[in-house]
Amino acid sequence: MLRLLPSRSAQDPPTRRPRRLAARAAVAISAALLATAAGSLSPVMAQGAQGPGSQSPATHPPGGGSGPLVKTVQNVTTPGTTQAQHSDTLNWAVTYHNTSTTGAPAATTITDPISNAGAGQTYVPGSLHVPPGWTPEWSTDGSTFTGTDQGAATTVVRGTDPAAIGAGTNVSGDLLPPVQAAPRSTGGDGFAPILFRAPSGDVEAWNIYHHSGPTVRLVVCNDLSSGQPCPGGPWPRPLNTTPGQLGSGATSDVYTTLTPQYVRDPGRPGVVYYPAVAAGSVGAGCLDLGARANCGFFPLAAASGSPSSANGLAGLVAQGGRLYGVASTGQVLCLDIASRTPCAGQPFAAIVPANHDLPGSTYALYQGSLAVADGRIYASSAPMAGGSTAPGRPALGCFDPATGATCAGWTTPHPAGPDANAYTYNAFVAYDTAGHPTGVCTADSTGGSPSTSCYALDGGPLAAPPTGLDALPGGALVFNPEVVNAGGDNRSYFPVWGGPLPGDTVCYSWTHAQPCAGFPAVAGHPAVNSGATRDYGYAYDATTRCLIGLGDAGILFSMDPATGGSPCLHTGVSVTLTPADFYCDGGTGHTAAYTEARLTGLDLAHTDPAATTVSVTDPDGTVIATPALSPSGTVDLSGISAAGHPSITVTVQFSLTDTSDFGNGHNPSLTVSFQGDDPQLCLRTVVTADCATSQVADTATGSDATGALTSNTVTVPVQPGAACQPHVSVNKEICAGSSHACGPGGAGPWVKSSPVGLLQVLGTAYWRITVTNAGPVDATDVTVNDPTTPSCSHAAGTFTLASGTSRQVYCSSFLLALPLKNTATASFVALNSPYGTHPTTTDPSSAVACSLLCILLPAEHH
Repeated sequence: MLRLLPSRSAQDPPTRRPRRLAARAAVAISAALLATAAGSLSPVMAQGAQGPGSQSPATHPPGGGSGPLVKTVQNVTTPGTTQAQHSDTLNWAVTYHNTSTTGAPAATTITDPISNAGAGQTYVPGSLHVPPGWTPEWSTDGSTFTGTDQGAATTVVRGTDPAAIGAGTNVSGDLLPPVQAAPRSTGGDGFAPILFRAPSGDVEAWNIYHHSGPTVRLVVCNDLSSGQPCPGGPWPRPLNTTPGQLGSGATSDVYTTLTPQYVRDPGRPGVVYYPAVAAGSVGAGCLDLGARANCGFFPLAAASGSPSSANGLAGLVAQGGRLYGVASTGQVLCLDIASRTPCAGQPFAAIVPANHDLPGSTYALYQGSLAVADGRIYASSAPMAGGSTAPGRPALGCFDPATGATCAGWTTPHPAGPDANAYTYNAFVAYDTAGHPTGVCTADSTGGSPSTSCYALDGGPLAAPPTGLDALPGGALVFNPEVVNAGGDNRSYFPVWGGPLPGDTVCYSWTHAQPCAGFPAVAGHPAVNSGATRDYGYAYDATTRCLIGLGDAGILFSMDPATGGSPCLHTGVSVTLTPADFYCDGGTGHTAAYTEARLTGLDLAHTDPAATTVSVTDPDGTVIATPALSPSGTVDLSGISAAGHPSITVTVQFSLTDTSDFGNGHNPSLTVSFQGDDPQLCLRTVVTADCATSQVADTATGSDATGALTSNTVTVPVQPGAACQPHVSVNKEICAGSSHACGPGGAGPWVKSSPVGLLQVLGTAYWRITVTNAGPVDATDVTVNDPTTPSCSHAAGTFTLASGTSRQVYCSSFLLALPLKNTATASFVALNSPYGTHPTTTDPSSAVACSLLCILLPAEHH
C-alpha cells in the first residue's frame, strides 16, 4: 500500500525549505480584487514560493485563504487571466498541509464539491488528480462514492489517504513478506503465475486456468502482500472477448490453451495477452490486471479448414513490437501490439508439422511451445497419432519476422525426439557462457526418461547441454524454464513432474555450463502441500529475488533461487518517487531536493548484512547510485539532483534470518522523501455556455488528525463572451413636422436631415434617439452620449434594455447657428458582467438641422 509520509526535511532550517504555495499569498488576492475593481483585465499572477526563483501560473480570484487547505484556480483556456468566459476550462487546485503535531499516521480526506454542478460548470471526465498514495473517488450525489470516474455526471470528488503525516512529499512501499504457500491456493489448475505490482504497491500473482473453458471461470488473483485474495473478487472470474469489467459466474466465452505463454503490453502497464480460442477463431485474448477488466479478443485465424484445421495454438511470445503464436496447422500467427491489428500477410506459412488439427476438433490442444532467440521465433510441435492429420516425430521449426518466412537453414522442420510416440510441452533457448543465445532445444517425453534435442540457431547440429533433464526418471514431464540472470549468473529453472516426481525444479547455469551450484540436482518442495505441487511454471520477482511457482496442484508458492528452499526468505521493495506527480496546478519549481529513504518496521538484526543491497535508478533502469544503508535504516539521497533526475526508483533487498517482523498486520516499509511544496489535489470543470452564469466558485473541505478542514472559497467572475453580448445600436433623428408632432409618440415625420427652411436661420430642433438591443442578453447601465445636445443625455438617464427591445428618447435644443450636425452614441454593459467591467460604446448616429446652407453639405446616409 502506497502512502504519504513525512519528509525528513521538515526538520531542516526554514531557509532550506521551499516557500509554501502561492495560494498562501493573500496579498496577491487583494491585488486581484483591486485590479478588477479598477476595471483592469490584466492577469494577476500568483506570487510566492514554488521553489527558488520560480513562479506559478495560479491566479487568485476573490477569496484568498491560508491553513491546511488552500484553494487556487487556473484558467486552462486562457492562461493567466483572473476571469473566465463561458465554455472556458478551469483547473481547480487544493493544496493540503498537515498541521498535526502528533507525528502518527492518520486518515485524511479532501472533498471537493463542484459548485452548481451541471448548471454553472461541469466536471471534465478523467481530470481528477490526487497525490501519489492517495485514492481518488467520484460521486454523483455527494454521499455515495466510487473508485470509478463517473464522467460529466460527477458532482463531488475526493481523495483519501489512510496514513498521511507531515509534509506528505514522499512515497512509501511495503516490503513483500515471505510468500507462504498454504493460504494461497489458486482455486484450480493454473499454469504459470503472472506477477503484477498494483498501483497500490501490492504485489499480485495472477493465474489463468489452462486447457479450460468456455463457460467456466478462468482467472484468479492473489495478493502476495496480504496473503489474501485480491480486491475485486470473488475469485475466480470469467474471461470474455468483449471489453469490460470482469464478470461473475461461469460465463467465459473463451477456451484456454495447453501450455500458454503470456505477453506484456509495453505501452499499456498491466495489460497481458494470452492465447485463446473463441467462437470460430483462434487468437489473442487481452486482460487488464490493474483495471480488473477484459480488454478484448483479437482473432488471428479461423478455427476451421480442411484437411488441416486451426483448432488451437501455441504461444504467445513477443518480438519487435509484435506478438506471435503458432496454430494447430503449423502456421505462424501475428498481431501488432500497438495497433492491436493482425500483421500484414498473416497467417504465415507453416514452420512445423500440424498437430491436433483434425477438422471439427475445435479446442483440440496444440502439443508444443515457442521460444525467441536472436530476433527469430522457434516452435516445437508433436504431431501425435489420434489427433493429427500427419502423425510423426516431434519437430522444431523457425520463423524469421524480418522476411516473413521460414528461417534460412530451417527450410524443413528439424526432427526432435526419438519416435512418433514422443511429445513435448516446451521449447527453450540454449546460451553460451557469455549469455549469448546459441540454439534452441526441446525436451521430449515418451514414458521413459526425457530426451533433449537441440539445434544451432542456423539450423545446424548442436549437442544438448548437460542440464540433467535427460537423467530424470521415466514419466517425467518438462515445462518451459524461467530464465534468470542475477549476479552475473544466467540460469534456467525447469519445472518438472510426472512419474515418481510430485513436483520439482531443475536448475542449469549457462554461465558455468553445469547444473546450478548450491541447488539440488532435482529440488522438491516438501514444505508445500507435502511436496505435491506438480510444477508448471515460475515467475522471478527481481525485487525480492524470489521465484513464485504454480502447478497442477493449484498451489502458489515461493522458492529461493539459490537453494531451492521454500518459502523464499528474501524480501525487498522498489519505490518510485516522481516529485512532479504531487502537483497539478501547472506551476514549476515545486521541488527543491531529494532527501532520504527510511526503512521502518524491520529490525536489521533479522537480516543478513552481506546479502543486503541498495540501488537508486532512473526510470530506464540506469543505476544512479548504490548508497549504503545506515545502521538506523536510512539512505542518504541528498547527493542526487532532482533537476537531473526528475524520477528515481530506490530498491532495497534483504535476505531474512527471522520473519518475526512480518505478519499480524505488521508490514515493514521503505519511505522515499523529497523537499518541496505541499501536495495538491486537482480537478477540471468547463464553465457552462448559459449566458445567465456570471460566476463559478469552489470550496474544498476535509478532515485529518486535527479535525474538520475547510479551504478558502475561490470565485471566478465569468465575462460574457461574444455569444453572450448585447447588440446595441443607436439611431439619431430630427423631426421634420410641426412641434406638436415632435413629442413622444409623435408622427414626425422623423428624418436624418430637416427640410431646408424648416428652422430658418435659428429655431428649436426636436430630436429622437432610438436605442435598440438586438442581442441575446440584456444591456445594463445604458446611457446616451450626446455632447452637442446634453439635454438628450439627461432625458435618457440610465436604464436597462432587455434583449430584443428598443427605447426612444425625445429631447429638443435651441439652435444658435445652422446648419448643425448632431451625433449620439450609447454606452452599456452586458448583463452579468463582473463588477468593474468597462462599458461598451455603440457606433455613432447623426442627424442634421438644416438651413439654406444645407445645400452645401453632402447628404448623410445612416
